[in-house]
Amino acid sequence: MAREPREGGGGRGGRDRDRNNDRGGEGGDDLIDKLVTINRVAKVVKGGRRFAFAALVVVGDQKGRVGYGAGKAREVPEAIRKATERAKKGLIRVPMKEGRTLHHDVTGSFGAGSVVLRSATAGTGIIAGGPMRAVFETLGIGDVVAKSLGSRNPHNMVKATFAALQRCASPRSVAQRRGKKVSDLLGKRDNPAQEGVADA
Repeated sequence: MAREPREGGGGRGGRDRDRNNDRGGEGGDDLIDKLVTINRVAKVVKGGRRFAFAALVVVGDQKGRVGYGAGKAREVPEAIRKATERAKKGLIRVPMKEGRTLHHDVTGSFGAGSVVLRSATAGTGIIAGGPMRAVFETLGIGDVVAKSLGSRNPHNMVKATFAALQRCASPRSVAQRRGKKVSDLLGKRDNPAQEGVADA
């Protein structure tokens, strides 16, 4: 007797819950949410043990906006709902290069967690661990190389990843901050190489 496949990745982490959410989000954009991890905790009381669940969810529109949230409840669905609502309230926008990767390499840390994010060429794909992969998939990044150097706790990894993403800047924003043109910033990197080729 064949067993029907379950939805999502199964296990504690990587359980995908892609849904179109018309409510919530700015401008009514469609948001997808991914369950990063769910943890069962027990409280010992006089009559025995009381179980509760803590969920970590990442939400994004796959167009440059992403957020995360944690929720606790006696039942799994309620914990996931709370985490999803908190994630929608804390969305951030991340500038992307060509709509597929980061503009530059960046590092981020939170507590004992530390991550390194590197921009990648087209076709590289998402090279990252479970919690970080969920962030990139909901964000909409298609090419990135990421490495976790510290704590493997999913909460620390996700928060460190968000700390790194918040440090990302586009050439346009840097040019405005410095009062220059984008061509001035990018041209300085190309001219020495061109002059070297011309001299040779």
